[in-house]
Amino acid sequence: MAKDNRKQLTGRVLESKMDKTAVVQIDTRGPHPIYKKYVTQSKKYYVHDPENLCNTGDVVSIMECRPKSKLKRWRLNKVEESAVEI
Repeated sequence: MAKDNRKQLTGRVLESKMDKTAVVQIDTRGPHPIYKKYVTQSKKYYVHDPENLCNTGDVVSIMECRPKSKLKRWRLNKVEESAVEI
C-alpha cells in the first residue's frame, strides 16, 4: 500500500467561471521576521475541477497533482463549505 505524500490545502474560491477550473485563494499567517507582528499572506492557485462543483465563495480542500495545464498543478479534493446564495 503506497503512502500518499501529496500536499493538501484549504482555501476560498475566488472565481469559477472557467470550464473545469477554479481559482482558489490560500491565506497563511506568520510572524514578520524583523517586527514579529503577525501578517497574512495570500496566494492564488488554479485548481482542476472536472465536474464544475465549485462556486464563488465556497471553502474547498485542494490536493497536489501532476500538471494538468500551464498553470494547473492542483485538483479539487472536496467542497468543505458551500457559499450561501442570497
